[in-house]
Order: sequence, then structure tokens, then C-alpha cells
Amino acid sequence: MRIFHLSAECYPVAKVGGLADVVGALPKYQVLAGLQAAVVLPYYDRKFTQQHEFDIVFQGLTLLGDRRLYFEILKEKTNVLGFELFLVRIPGLLDRQEVYCYPDETDQFIAYQIAFLDWINWSGQTPDIIHCHDHHSGLVPFLMQNSNSYKRLANIPTVFTIHNGQYHGSFSWEKLNYLPELDLTKTGLLDWAGGLNPLAAAVKCCARYTTVSPSYLNELTIQSNGLEYLFYIEGHKGQGILNGIDTEVWNPAADAMIAGKYNTTRAAAGKKKNKEALCTRFGLSPELPLITFIGRLVGEKGADLLAAAFERSLYEHPGKVNFLMLGAGDKDMELALAALKDKFPDNYAVFIGYDEALAHLIYAGADFLLMPSRVEPCGLNQMYSLRYGTLPMVRSTGGLKDTVIDFGDEGGYGIRFNNASVDDICYSIGRALELYQNTPHLLQLRKRMMSLDFSWDRSAKEYKNLYDQLTASV
Repeated sequence: MRIFHLSAECYPVAKVGGLADVVGALPKYQVLAGLQAAVVLPYYDRKFTQQHEFDIVFQGLTLLGDRRLYFEILKEKTNVLGFELFLVRIPGLLDRQEVYCYPDETDQFIAYQIAFLDWINWSGQTPDIIHCHDHHSGLVPFLMQNSNSYKRLANIPTVFTIHNGQYHGSFSWEKLNYLPELDLTKTGLLDWAGGLNPLAAAVKCCARYTTVSPSYLNELTIQSNGLEYLFYIEGHKGQGILNGIDTEVWNPAADAMIAGKYNTTRAAAGKKKNKEALCTRFGLSPELPLITFIGRLVGEKGADLLAAAFERSLYEHPGKVNFLMLGAGDKDMELALAALKDKFPDNYAVFIGYDEALAHLIYAGADFLLMPSRVEPCGLNQMYSLRYGTLPMVRSTGGLKDTVIDFGDEGGYGIRFNNASVDDICYSIGRALELYQNTPHLLQLRKRMMSLDFSWDRSAKEYKNLYDQLTASV
């Protein structure tokens, strides 16, 4: 079975968030399961593309409105990622360094999708499934069915995965002429709230859509930035499939980025060594419980609550807890979190930015990982922390609710709270400090959480079953 994954991100080629981790892992595990999976990505002038060799497998001309664009499809020569990687390069449009935030971003992603469709159409390829990820490839299901240019592709099933339903990629009707020749009676499929909405169009036109956790499938009918009714009426096409993690990349027994490797039988000694290295780096005492946050500093992640919660907890538990924060985003949040270092130099540390090696060391060395998210479609950080024996403290939402059971419940191993609020965070911190004092119980929980299976093997099988259903009905 031949599957093309379309995405704006793919680790390690180009990563901004969890989308890259998913698209960098799922196809690899699908290949291991016997599928012929490939990723098609926009070209980025980044470290990966500079250090690897590519063949030009296709060249063509396409139109973006009245602009004539040359494009080429590049294929990475060695399949170093464990699957075929194709890049769409368009000089002056898709050959830049960053993934997002260009003023012509809409043009970039429309051109990317058209060039992909032109390539497989003109080269005579007929994949069994085209799997689109988020709004950056959301026009593909619509164009395959409703553009006269792609009639040959109309019967290929499309799967659309929603990694974050808050972002739709909407643009104005003035750019309708950017799309290849359309059946104009079907343009209503593009419309939502008076604009062209790629995410809405994908949900309407795909064969099936998936979310990255079962709980998030239901939450989209309540909170999806204006698409709640659409998800309600299209709910029969939806399926929640929990993301996995790449257990080769995230493996404390083989992780070259941490200070000391360990497994379930050596967890106590291994985590102690990593905690000592982490605390030495940031001037913290390794004898105290260490609570951490890793992530983007945005409202969705509850990051606006962190400074107040950390400050209150440090006053309530003086000299009894350490906090370490790794992240970047909203400048006001960055400033508020950085300012705490001067108030609590012995018990608080902050790293503004992102460092992959430091993130691995934090997962290995921390005692607790805090995730007070308002929205978390799946969440990968809590799965990484579980893999490394670091107890997650999460708000009950989306994939956090699906992957973390409170240690007070039968079979539990984490801490859950209901509200994205300073009060709930501080109460949970108090629970964490009490748990930390009960060393035998904490060690038992660490062994339990490290034994959990959140690998992609399980998720890959669910996607294969979905693909089988769709291809059987063609």
C-alpha cells in the first residue's frame, strides 16, 4: 500500500511543534509494518537539507493565479529517516529557512499543494492513500474531487489528521483564482464564515478525518475556533487515534543526550545522575524535588499561569521545591518567568528558547513535568516524561486525559487537575511534594510509568486498519 503524507513539518527536517514529531515517526513505523509510506514536505533551507543529498525526480511549471511558477521535486537519496522523503522546491517561494510567519505564507502553502498534485498527476502516480496533516495541506482533498485538472485523482481516498483545530489557514475569496480550474458550483465546500477555510474544506471533502487523541475528537465540537458545528455534523467521519512516540529517539537506556543511561531496573540511580547534572548546570540543589515545564509560552499551554503559580508555590513551600522552565513564545510571559530568577535564585531557573539536548536531560533528570494546558489535542511531552520516569502533572483535557491516570486512582501514575488555574496548579504542586516524601511509592510509580506502551506500533496499526477500510470501498 502506497501512502503519501503531506505536512508543513517533519522532524528532523523542519520542526516547530509536535506536528513534526508525528510526521517524522508515523511513516517510519508504517514502513516497518509493511506499508510504502512517504512524506512530501515543502523545501526549507535548513541544516538537514544542507547536509543530505537529493535527486531531482521531477520538474514542472504551474500557475498561482497569473504567476507562472517553476517547481521541482527532490528526493532524499538514502531514505535516512526510514521512509522516502520528497521536498517541493519553488525558487523564491519554497526555498526559505523558516517554516511559518512569512507575509505570503498563504501563497506558499497553496503553491505547495498545487505542485504536489501536479507532480503525482503528470507523473502518472496513483497512491492508495493521500494523508494530509493540518490546514497546510487541507485544500488537497477538495482539489482532487473538484478541480478539472485532477480528475484522474478523484477516486484516491484522502485522510485528514487534525493536530490542532484552532488554526484553520483561512484566507479571502480574492485568492480563489489561485486554485486550478474548479467546478464553481462546489466552491461552497471551501467556505466558512465568509472566507476560504482550508481546514473546514478538508473536513468536508476527505474520506475520513482523524484527531490525535480520542478525547480531542469530542472536544472539537465544543472548542475549535468557530468550527464546532461543522465537527458536529461531520462527526460520522471522525476517528480519534492517539499519537505515539518514537521509542528509538526517546529511550533513556540509549539516549546520547543525557548524563547517564538507565532502564526500569536502574531508574533510581539513572535519574539521580541526570538530576545532579541538571541541577549543577542551573545552580539548584539536587536534594529537593524538581518540577519542570517544557513548551511554547502561549495561552493554549497555560503558560500565562506559570509565573504566578511558581511564585506562590515558592512562598508557600520556602526552600522545599525547585522549578526549572524551558520554553519561548509570548514576550510578556518570557519576561515574567525570567524575572522570578532574581526573586528566587536558589530554587528557580529558566531557559528562554529551545534546546533539544536540554529537553532530553530535563525529562531524564526532573521529578515532575507540569502541563497546565487549556488545549492539548494529544500532547507528546507527557509521554516522553512517562518514558523517562518523570511523573506528569496535567490538566484533564484532550490527549492528556487519555494518557495520564491520577496516582490516586486504580492503576494510576500521574497527577491530574481539572482547571487551567493558578489554584489548581498550586494544589497539584502540593500533592507532588507530598508524594516526593513517600519514596517507595514514587519509585513504584516510576517503574509503572516507564513500563507503559505509547509506541507508534499501536497507532500505526490503527491507521493501517483505517486505510484498509477506505481502499476496500474504492
